Amino acid sequence: MPEQTENSPGVQENPQETSAEASTPSAAATGNGSEAIQDAQARTDAALREALEKAKAHEDAWLRALADAENLRKRTQAEIANAHKYALEDFASQLLPVKDSLEAALAAQNANLEAVRSGVELTLKQLVAVFEKSNLTEVDPLGQKFDPHRHQAISMVPSDKEPNTVVNVLQKGYLLHDRVIRPALVMVAGSRGD
Repeated sequence: MPEQTENSPGVQENPQETSAEASTPSAAATGNGSEAIQDAQARTDAALREALEKAKAHEDAWLRALADAENLRKRTQAEIANAHKYALEDFASQLLPVKDSLEAALAAQNANLEAVRSGVELTLKQLVAVFEKSNLTEVDPLGQKFDPHRHQAISMVPSDKEPNTVVNVLQKGYLLHDRVIRPALVMVAGSRGD
């Protein structure tokens, strides 16, 4: 019989040994694979916990910001309501001395005409001072060009003045800052020779 070598095709290896050898690397790989899966699962769980904590922190911050915004909205509405309600407080408090002066003039006994006139002039000065502090200015357009935004013409009259010139002011107008609160009531010059 010819001699067979280890690597020759005619020699058969022990099937149990082959099976044991083959299973050993698989077992090791399976062990390492199981540890790798557990490690990956642990990292995933940790990342998930961290993401949930961050999400909770962001939700809390968002809820706080939402509550702050709602509080600011309510506070602003209250301030606006108070501003509307008490907008004239300063103006009204400045008018009180004017009213006091008028009442004092009416209460004066045996006042002569000159004393009454002097008291009225002082009261008018008080009122003008209040108007100036409140940016309430008088519009007296006599001799000016008619401005439909500031004046209200009730008639045109024949005049030697330039047409559309204010020739008579029946009632002064008033501006609050730059807004007309009462237009001046005027008569305007018509064309010459009318």
